[in-house]
Amino acid sequence: MTSPQMVRLDEHLQRLRLNTVRERLEALLQEATKKELSYADFLDGLLTEEVSAKTAKHVTMRTNLARFPFIKGLDSFDFGYQPSVDRKQIQKLSLCHFVEHGENLVLLGPPGVGKTHLAVGLGLKAIEHGYRVLFTTAAAMLTTLTKALNEGRFDEKLKVFTIPRLLIIDEIGYLPIDRQAATLFFQLISRRYERGPMILTSNQSFGSWGDVFGDRVIASAILDRILHHATTISIRGDSYRLKDKLKSGVVKPTTAGA
Repeated sequence: MTSPQMVRLDEHLQRLRLNTVRERLEALLQEATKKELSYADFLDGLLTEEVSAKTAKHVTMRTNLARFPFIKGLDSFDFGYQPSVDRKQIQKLSLCHFVEHGENLVLLGPPGVGKTHLAVGLGLKAIEHGYRVLFTTAAAMLTTLTKALNEGRFDEKLKVFTIPRLLIIDEIGYLPIDRQAATLFFQLISRRYERGPMILTSNQSFGSWGDVFGDRVIASAILDRILHHATTISIRGDSYRLKDKLKSGVVKPTTAGA
């Protein structure tokens, strides 16, 4: 159709940036006529399509900005293989009330048990709820902050990790952290304290964080702020990466208390 009315509608939709409706208008009008929809039903369907398209676009954009190492939702997490992970607790966390209330989540466990998968899955849920998320490893973040400190841009770069509503810091304890880096880590935690929720993963128990950060006083101050409002999930189980070898008997499973 190229009637003057359709031309005006196209111009209005373009100015309002209702691009999905603009592309689908003729098809939607034909469908409304065929189904004899009321004005309210037609408008409801029209706006629903536009909102759905914009929501999907924003989710995609925020997902790209989050810098996840992979995209895996909670629906693909194998709870049967990791019985120490409470499915109901994760489902409750996926509602993202902890993000809304500014609370932290700490995932502890040996390598390969699914800590990063859970962190990414919850990060994706937070994005669906409209929150801005950033994922980083502890090593990459501290390398960035150390470089910025040496270049006199520390405060500027620190904002990269303080602005996102939810910050995910993965792999705390996998690599040693020197005293300067530990101090930078403390400054970040202090900036986000009671304002910016975090998900943190570590292969080290809290009792070992003094060794991780090379200073028990700094480690204690970091933990004090992280755990003040936090949920801790300890995962005990075998590595997903060894799943096939465990089945074949090449590798023995860990004991329940390991």
